[in-house]
Amino acid sequence: MAYPSFTVMPVYLHAVLFRGDLSQDSCQACLNKSTDILLRNCSTQKEAIIWAEDCMVRYSYNLIFGIKQEDPLEYVPSPNPPKNPQNFEPVLTPLLGILRDRDSSGNSLQKFAAGHAPVPGDETIYALAQCTPDMDKKNCSNCLNKTILDIPTCCRGRNGGRVLKPSCNLRYENYSFFESRAGSLVDISPPVPPAPAPEEAKKKSNTKQTVIIIVVVLVVFVTIVSSICFFFRVRKRRVKLEQDENSEDVSLVESLQYDFETIRSATDDFSDANKLGQGGFGAVYKGELANGRYIAVKRLSKNSAQGDREFKTEVTLVAQLQHRNLVRLLGFCLKKGERILIYEYVPNTSLNHFIFDPTGHAHLDWETRYKIIGGIARGLLYLHEDSRLRIIHRDLKPSNILLDEDMNPKIADFGMARLFMMDQTQGDTKTIVGTYGYMAPEYVIYGRFSVKSDVFSFGVLVLEILSGKRISSFRNRENEEDLLSYAWRNWRNDTVANITDPKLTTGLGIEMMRCIHIALLCVQENVASSPSLASVVSMLNSHSVTLSLPSRPAYYLQYNSGSDITGSDESNISVRK
Repeated sequence: MAYPSFTVMPVYLHAVLFRGDLSQDSCQACLNKSTDILLRNCSTQKEAIIWAEDCMVRYSYNLIFGIKQEDPLEYVPSPNPPKNPQNFEPVLTPLLGILRDRDSSGNSLQKFAAGHAPVPGDETIYALAQCTPDMDKKNCSNCLNKTILDIPTCCRGRNGGRVLKPSCNLRYENYSFFESRAGSLVDISPPVPPAPAPEEAKKKSNTKQTVIIIVVVLVVFVTIVSSICFFFRVRKRRVKLEQDENSEDVSLVESLQYDFETIRSATDDFSDANKLGQGGFGAVYKGELANGRYIAVKRLSKNSAQGDREFKTEVTLVAQLQHRNLVRLLGFCLKKGERILIYEYVPNTSLNHFIFDPTGHAHLDWETRYKIIGGIARGLLYLHEDSRLRIIHRDLKPSNILLDEDMNPKIADFGMARLFMMDQTQGDTKTIVGTYGYMAPEYVIYGRFSVKSDVFSFGVLVLEILSGKRISSFRNRENEEDLLSYAWRNWRNDTVANITDPKLTTGLGIEMMRCIHIALLCVQENVASSPSLASVVSMLNSHSVTLSLPSRPAYYLQYNSGSDITGSDESNISVRK
């Protein structure tokens, strides 16, 4: 039985935002200096942020990517008034509005806009607006809207100022502070100046002005110092498994952390009698809590170089993936020398047992197999498009599909999964890990993976469910042939009945034919022609959706029967290019 472990999924703990007009050298210098300040002042804190002149550097114990955050909020007003206060604000507000619109329309690599506008009275306003590039257009615009509304609170009567938030920031001055090549220069026609004020009202007391300047300078100094470091208080508490997981009084991380003695007791000190399986990442044990609840406990091997903080964060990310067709992570335990993952217990072991084991085979009628195919597709679609994080599984195979008491499938084992940005389409790696036969050819050959990598694996899996044969089941015959070429040959020869499992005695129905057709579309050699998971789910749910003709599948001409690095009974590979 395969339960997820965590070894390669990337963790987003930090963010760096450079001003959009800067050179690479300036950005690097700002990053180095800000990082040094954070390490010296905030090394013991779980969250910190620093706003420097040219960049923002932030790290967090919690997930921050793609989340609009407007707290903490810092104001840095100029100590000086504008030359013509009555005409200054009517120019500033529309200028910031134009920059907001241009900034929020930026792409996922940069959201930055800068420009200037003249003010009657021989003065010019220079301003910029910037969002972190992971913000979408709506969230960026909303963040900047609120920031513009903060200007009167921050800097009314000042000729410059900054409003700083984690997800966006604004700045304006009466002098040029950015490179002229940055953004489009904005020219706003000056408003008609009002009648001049009486001479008496224009006179300012020099003493009063001096006092104001001193006070403002002190406020600015204190504000900048306080903005270097902040942290969120997290109540430290060990939480036992019996406690309510949804407690609002405990942080998410702490609510997922469980007591080692409770787990040892639940598994009878990790006894062999409770052992469900052994894989490359560790052993899995069945456990029973004092309240009678069953759990699956994965005791990870002790050769991981990952730090405790990174391990906790990865657990927190995966725990937020909630779908009926994904194995649910309940929590974790950290003790010196021990890293343990706790999952919901899934009683019917893996799909591998039911497809290929003669004993379990009898339980798989067509209705059950069709339900399993649809559930796997929905679980993958959630990972690819519907969750807060875009996950590429990269190791989809029968041993990583667990079945509950009602034979509903649950995708397990995210040990090889990769996290994508929501607008990212593909990634590359020099280390190829996975299982022969289930890996897409572009991944095996070039190290290129994408959502289509999971689509290919899904197609292979569907053919195995339909045929009751392993992907490599033909390889020892005189004429070596894998399941993909076997299915394609029978499809071309109009002998599709040869593909289906003889145990399916109900005949070759429309649903069965569509599933074979869909599977062949998924394993096409041309990856651009294979469907997305959204299209697959649509094709499975509606017979009115027209299916295109598949082209020939990718072929695997050689197999490796070496060691099983993930603990399943398929042949696995680990190749470094």
